Amino acid sequence: MLRIGLTGGIGAGKSAVSATFSQCGGVIVDGDVIAREVVEPGTEGLAALVEAFGDDILLPDGALNRPALAAKAFSSDETRTTLNGIVHPLVGKRRAQLIAAVPEGSVAVEDIPLLVESGMAPFFPLVVVVYADAELRVARLVEQRGMAEDDARARIAAQASDDQRRAVADVWLDNSSTPEALTERAREVWEHRIKPFAANLSEGQVVRSPVRLVPADPAWPDQAARILARIRTACGAKALRVDHIGSTAVPRLDAKDTIDIQVTVESLAVADELAAALLAVGYPRIEHITADVAKPGARSTDQRYDHNRDPMLWHKRIHGSADPGRPTNVHLRVDGWPDQQFALLFVDWLKANPEVRDEYLAVKRRAEQAASPGGDIERYLAVKEPWFSEAYGRAWDWADGSGWRPETP
Repeated sequence: MLRIGLTGGIGAGKSAVSATFSQCGGVIVDGDVIAREVVEPGTEGLAALVEAFGDDILLPDGALNRPALAAKAFSSDETRTTLNGIVHPLVGKRRAQLIAAVPEGSVAVEDIPLLVESGMAPFFPLVVVVYADAELRVARLVEQRGMAEDDARARIAAQASDDQRRAVADVWLDNSSTPEALTERAREVWEHRIKPFAANLSEGQVVRSPVRLVPADPAWPDQAARILARIRTACGAKALRVDHIGSTAVPRLDAKDTIDIQVTVESLAVADELAAALLAVGYPRIEHITADVAKPGARSTDQRYDHNRDPMLWHKRIHGSADPGRPTNVHLRVDGWPDQQFALLFVDWLKANPEVRDEYLAVKRRAEQAASPGGDIERYLAVKEPWFSEAYGRAWDWADGSGWRPETP
C-alpha cells in the first residue's frame, strides 16, 4: 500500500484534489471527516472540549457549535494548542484504524489539513500540497463559505506558512487558476507519478535516472532534506546518522539526477532489519548490489582503516526509490568501515577543493560519453572507477593534512 499525505491551507482547494484522487481510485481518509466524527455528541472528544472551553460551545441539541469553538480556540496560541492537544490524538487513533482496513495494493490518500503543523510529513512516501495565494483564499472563504473576513484571516494566520508547506512538498499543486485546471493537473500527478509509484512499490521495483549528466540543480538540497527527514523517521534510533552524499550534495557539480543518501548503522544485520521500514516509505531493497568497489591506496591516521582492503569491509545494503519523480539511492553502511567514512569525506573534499571538483566533473563527462548512446551504466562506471582508485588516497591525504573528521550529525 502506498500512503499519500495530502494537505493545503484552508481555502486552497484540497477537497477538490481529494475528490479527483478518489475518482482515480484512491482510498480517501479524510482528516476533516474524522475530526468531526471524534467530537460528535457522546464522544470523549466533545466532553474534553466542553471541559476546556465551556458548555457555551454547544448547540441546544448538544452538538458542537463549531463557530463558537473557533471563536475561542483561534483567539490565541495557547487556546489553539489546547484544541489541538485534545483533537489530534483522537484523530490519529481513528486514522490508524481506517488505514489498517485499506486493502493491500491500494493507494491511501490521507487528507490532513494540519499535516505540516502536526509534523506528520516525514511519515509519508509522498506529500502533495495544494497552494493558493492567501488573498485568493480569503476571497474564497468569504464568498463561497460565507465566513467573516476577520475569521478567514485568523484561520489562515493560525496555519502553516507557504514556506513551511513548500519545504515538505514532493508535489506542489498551484490552484490559482480554474477548478478545471486543478483537476487536470491532479489527474496528471495521479497517472504519471502516484499510480506508477504504487505499482513499483507493490512489485519492489526501483526507479533509475538516465545515465546523463544534468546541470547542478539548486533544488537538490531541499529534495534531499525531505528524503533525510523521511528516512530518519522510518529508521529511528537504528540509524546512527543519515547524510546526503554523492554528487548532488556538492554545490555547482553537474550530476546524474539521482539523490544519494547514506544511512550509518551498527552492523549489516541492523541494515537488514531496516528493509521493511524503508520499503514502507517508498524504498525497496536492491538485492543484487551488496558491496562497494574497494579503493586501494587508502591512508588515514585512524587505526580503523588498517584492514580497509578486506572485501568484507566494503559490503553494504542498498535501497532505491520507487517514486518515478525522484530517483534516489539509499546506501546502508556500517559505522567506521572505510566505505562509510569515504562517502562523508568525498563530499567535504570536493567542497573544499574546487579544482578536484572540476577534475571529477571532467571524468564524469568522459564516462557519460563512453556510456552513450544507450546509457550503459557499466561503461559509465568503468571510466570512473580508475579515477576513484587514485582519488581515494588523495582524499585521505587531504583529510590527514586538514584534520578532517565527519561533522557531528
